[in-house]
Amino acid sequence: MAATKLYALDFDGVICDSAIETGMTGWKVACQIWPEMPAETPQELISLFRQVRPVMETGYEAILIMRFLFEGGDAEQLLDNFNSQITHLIRRDELDTDKLKQRFGDTRDQWIQRDLDDWMAMNPLFGGIAKKLQQIDIDKTYIITTKQERFVSQIFASNNIEFPADQIFGLDRKLSKQQVLKALLTQHPDHNILFVEDRLPTLLNVINDEQLDGIKLFFADWGYNTGDDKLAVTNLARIHTLSVSDMLDL
Repeated sequence: MAATKLYALDFDGVICDSAIETGMTGWKVACQIWPEMPAETPQELISLFRQVRPVMETGYEAILIMRFLFEGGDAEQLLDNFNSQITHLIRRDELDTDKLKQRFGDTRDQWIQRDLDDWMAMNPLFGGIAKKLQQIDIDKTYIITTKQERFVSQIFASNNIEFPADQIFGLDRKLSKQQVLKALLTQHPDHNILFVEDRLPTLLNVINDEQLDGIKLFFADWGYNTGDDKLAVTNLARIHTLSVSDMLDL
């Protein structure tokens, strides 16, 4: 008998297309830190943000990306040297990452309280994904994300998807995706765990951890990844590339 499937799904870039909202929230916080920035987010910078979104791992980094772009930084340079560019900005302006995370979450909360419909409009689900979530056994599905959990729950609720809060592993838990996957392996040893993720570096981290050899890996090609990522995946036998239509059949 085939093992029961257990889905471990990333959220941003797999379930939700949150790039515009994330960039706009980052801009709102940046305006609080650097008051010379205009209140209205320039459309061209939102477009550049979407271009560099594949290298962003956690939401608060959007604050720093938007500041970098506002200062005239080159998007390709950020794609090539993300960590060094962001670290330089943090050190230069003596920023505290924990405070940036707090501000980012607070700013999202305020936006939701002020205009939930507007916030939701900036967080659409990818086409077909809501249908997939209705097909699969939610009791056998977990969300593993760097997003704060309350925002995942809000997006699910606003899309009439009932999803248990205790099956959402987000930024609040301070666990890496590898740690969550190890816990799922321990808790569900007889299940076939399918991990769907759009960031290639995250999938590579799993490949490099021999304790996770039993996890089946899937690369969401509709998410936040680059052409180089898509090419690199073709040379990695352990990772299976998915399109949205493939996801519906997974």
